[in-house]
Amino acid sequence: MLGWLVALCIVILVVLIWPGSTYFGTESQSDALLLQGLGTSQQPTKDKTGRCVSEQAGSGVSQAACGEKARTVALICKPSALANYLLKHCRTFSNYSPCVGWTWRASAFLQSVYEACWPYDSPVQFVRDNLQLSDDGLVALDWAVPAYQKRRRTSSHSTSPVLLIIPNSFGKFTRNVLKLCETALSHGYLPAVFNRRSHNSTPLTTLKLQQFGDPADLREAVRYIRHRQPAGRLYAVSESTGSGLLLSYLGECGSSSYMTAAVCLSPVFRCQSWFESGLCWPLQWALALYQKICLSRYKTVLGDSIQTDSLFSSCSLRGLEEALFCQTGQVGSAPTAPTAPTGTSSICNTSGTWDAYWERNEPLRDVDEVAIPVLSVCAQDDPVRGDAQSTVPFELFETNPHFFLLLTDRGSHCGFSTQPTGSAAGAFGAASPAAAPTSGMQSRWTNWSHTALLEFFRATTDFFAAEERAKQLAARRRGLGGGAGGRAFRHRSVSTCKRVPACSHNIHAIYNWQRSYTR
Repeated sequence: MLGWLVALCIVILVVLIWPGSTYFGTESQSDALLLQGLGTSQQPTKDKTGRCVSEQAGSGVSQAACGEKARTVALICKPSALANYLLKHCRTFSNYSPCVGWTWRASAFLQSVYEACWPYDSPVQFVRDNLQLSDDGLVALDWAVPAYQKRRRTSSHSTSPVLLIIPNSFGKFTRNVLKLCETALSHGYLPAVFNRRSHNSTPLTTLKLQQFGDPADLREAVRYIRHRQPAGRLYAVSESTGSGLLLSYLGECGSSSYMTAAVCLSPVFRCQSWFESGLCWPLQWALALYQKICLSRYKTVLGDSIQTDSLFSSCSLRGLEEALFCQTGQVGSAPTAPTAPTGTSSICNTSGTWDAYWERNEPLRDVDEVAIPVLSVCAQDDPVRGDAQSTVPFELFETNPHFFLLLTDRGSHCGFSTQPTGSAAGAFGAASPAAAPTSGMQSRWTNWSHTALLEFFRATTDFFAAEERAKQLAARRRGLGGGAGGRAFRHRSVSTCKRVPACSHNIHAIYNWQRSYTR
């Protein structure tokens, strides 16, 4: 009882002190680390930390929303044709005005707790598909549909783009996920939320849980989506620790991911160090408690393969992960060397077992194989990820042409809230001409990150379409044999030209090792 009272007192002190300390303590540090805006100049420059960024003057930014000047945003990436195109066509990147000053929304900690825990009255309902996997396990896809829509299922002939949403690794549906589904629906997307084994009332039918960075279940879910919606493009968004699964999938699948582009919202990049010491103890205690509550319904059946006493007595995220996956015979692991004695505690495993687990599950282990554009949206005041200088791999974004980083000075963890702007569909056009905005979906408090990611998807799609048209035009000019044959071919009737059937998701010709957008 005394421990609960102490925890309550600490929470009250944080609520009273944190907003002021955050406002006065991080102002100068953030301004020193970021450039003033994101730039019209398409040439990379150096910020005050010596980091290569692209910058643009934030003209036209609404400054009256919160009574303060517009905050700074930096786009950090390797110079390329696609980066120049994004700078030119993604106006949302330079139009971010978070609420600051003496308000609870100015506190990164309180905003993170609010986004994770506070209920959200969403005008969206979900239709669930339970997918049986090759090992008889079950995962679920929750398809978001408007509450007023009578027809619960979409046609398999629909050309609307599909937005696959991967929530955090703890499986909780946050306000961020619900608002993202609402915004995506208003722009003509078909949102589908991926639920891991045992998450969000998904039945646990096998003695196997999904490891942190094991993309096998996600790979089967993507195949199902391609079978159900073969005519629509596939995009992916992950939040928080769920980005580890998305990055692992993109690294393992490479150009066979069937995705056009992906976005990570407030990702955790260096996950092993984050599990070891990257989270303050109040948040770590709360997340560990939530995970134990979710696993408690399977305590009896899990007792046959793991030591549940060690699992439910642990107060750290590392202890839970070790109890689940780092002991011989654990749930979700492959058979390993000789079985440890029954009485051995999983927490007492050698560090070699823990390190070997992260060699197989670290999200950036196959990052060089990623073959599609990936945008990461991060805030410097993120209390969950930690200090940006030590937790964000800036060298990855500076050297890999497929990775782009939007770094803001404020935004908290999966927050990035701005003032209400009316209809969510009014920010910019629909995802494609075939995907008209859905009527009746209105936005309240909007998330700047949601608008930015949808604009990123639109810009990358338009860029690849323009690249493909240029390649087809060049092929027509060359003709069948080049030289004189090519000139003769240009004078032939158009009816002799063989037409190649168009396919909206046939991106293999673009995503090869000679991608033009990396030039």
